[in-house]
Amino acid sequence: MSLVVAIAGSVACNWRMSPVPGYHGQYLRVDLSNGTSTCVPWPEGVLRNFLGGVGLGTWLLHQETPGRVDALAPESPLVFVFSPLVGSPLTTSAKFAVLAKSPLTGRINDSLSSSSFAIAGKRTGHDAIVITGASPEPISLVVTPEGVAWETARSEWGQSSRSAAEALESRLGADGSDERFGGFQVAAIGPAGERLVRYATISHDARHAGRGGLGAVMGSKRLKAVAVAGDRQVAFSDPDRLVAMSRELSRQSLGPATAKYRELGTVDNLVTFNRLGTLPTRNFQAGEFEGAERLAPDALATDRDRTRASCAACTIGCEHIFAVTGADGNEAGVRMEYENLFALGPLCGVSDPEIVLQASRRCDELGLDTISTGASVAFAMECAERGLVDLPELRFGDGAAMLSMIDDIGHRREAGDMLAEGTRIVAERIGGDAPGLAPHVKGLELPGYEPRVLQAMALGFAVNPRGADHNRSGAYEVDFAPDTQGMDSIGPVVRVEDEAVLMDSLILCKFLRGVFEDRASGMAGLLGPVTGWDVTAEELLETAGRIVTAKKAYNIGQGWTPDEDTLPQRFLDEPLKQEGQPARELDADRLAAQVKAYNEFRGWTSEGFVPADRLVEIGLSGSPAMA
Repeated sequence: MSLVVAIAGSVACNWRMSPVPGYHGQYLRVDLSNGTSTCVPWPEGVLRNFLGGVGLGTWLLHQETPGRVDALAPESPLVFVFSPLVGSPLTTSAKFAVLAKSPLTGRINDSLSSSSFAIAGKRTGHDAIVITGASPEPISLVVTPEGVAWETARSEWGQSSRSAAEALESRLGADGSDERFGGFQVAAIGPAGERLVRYATISHDARHAGRGGLGAVMGSKRLKAVAVAGDRQVAFSDPDRLVAMSRELSRQSLGPATAKYRELGTVDNLVTFNRLGTLPTRNFQAGEFEGAERLAPDALATDRDRTRASCAACTIGCEHIFAVTGADGNEAGVRMEYENLFALGPLCGVSDPEIVLQASRRCDELGLDTISTGASVAFAMECAERGLVDLPELRFGDGAAMLSMIDDIGHRREAGDMLAEGTRIVAERIGGDAPGLAPHVKGLELPGYEPRVLQAMALGFAVNPRGADHNRSGAYEVDFAPDTQGMDSIGPVVRVEDEAVLMDSLILCKFLRGVFEDRASGMAGLLGPVTGWDVTAEELLETAGRIVTAKKAYNIGQGWTPDEDTLPQRFLDEPLKQEGQPARELDADRLAAQVKAYNEFRGWTSEGFVPADRLVEIGLSGSPAMA
């Protein structure tokens, strides 16, 4: 029989308040150290100024972080945030954001996931859940409109996130509460999160809040899972207009702008990037991979089943799931996207599709970010080949060695214990030439974009508050646009970053970008019938600048310095050689000048600090996180 313990202290929720349409008007704060929970109303103006998702989560981190903290300390908050669009009929709106100070970077980290957890979480009657403190023993947190409770997680500790979630859902459903609320949804960590691997994920239904190690933050709190269920609905300002707009957006989502994602998925990017010479290969030593065709979508589907699926409340259906047989002999499906394909394939010199699929599945089971995992293994492979570390079994192209190392990382065994720290920390420990070869910015490993070719993307990597990231800065769009190179790219880079932060705050899938004639105007149009606000594109772009500045200010409060806003020495010193083409170089002085120009464009100092009057302007003067 499971032990269910109610958290001490009343949950002071006022269900009779009249919040802004689209919101419940409050967030839930839970302290695992003293077993208390409280509902906190939003201050006037915060919702319109920060929206939801990443924006609202950034504001919460400012308020809930007590000065400069260690990312894995009990007092470091972990924030789950929903958005005003969650629960609406708008396609792709079933998303949630998770934020915390990253144990990998020591800077702000936000990660998004698409699943029914977002819908069930918002139905608990809260716009966000803030978790602080740490439990003395493994627990799972249970949140419903009736209150907050926890369950012991002793029996789930050590299990995969999927197994743990299934066990918890089964126990919680035994008393019939799942029928009252339409079923529990559970976000959980795997063994990597329990062992504080610095790039561990939080998972729900095989979808992951993947980057930056939020699973380790959860593990440091001895929190195995968060279960949510409820029946609280929000009102919408203009339901009829919202339904009409939802139908039109769904129609557009099935048009040519998303055709590639439906038909082939993002895995098709691998062949395209290889042809363009911008496919990171063997730890960014090359931009072309001779085995790329073996990892093309059609090749992956050879001799194995492939199915398509959609995220919750999504009409696009971009997920491509491939059948793979696990070590236990059972067949399972593994979702493949460009990033896990590149990181576990070309980046490590591995071209065997079965090995790459197995590697992705193992990362899912252990709860590991595939980008950071692949980058850490590839970095170790190069260090081993150069004689910087004594790992004779680890060589580029050795798929069996890669699989073994993934298991060792997830369980922190032998050399895997070292690689579980991430490439920046490992490189500092190795010393010598290693720091210049570690593929990271601010500690976050680079995704599958070669910055010596895509130089607007290089700027996006350098200045992004989260570190090297392709989702928070879509600057690669600028690289493919005409007449926007060099200093002319600053404004466009800022614009696509602003559009990205708006989509991450509303929250909408970025695969919808192409359906909007003007993205800011399109998003403003969606927000109106939900909230009743007469929002313009100009106001939304101002909001985006506020959120980006708030992220920057959080980092400054947590110890950021200007020398972090650059790229690893390899990209600044080593030209990228391409057969039949001139070598591609990234000039360090030019990048530094672009970073300075970006900072000034944002209204910050040229070094990247936020002026005091700007903090007052965005309502963050006196932020606890900057104390």
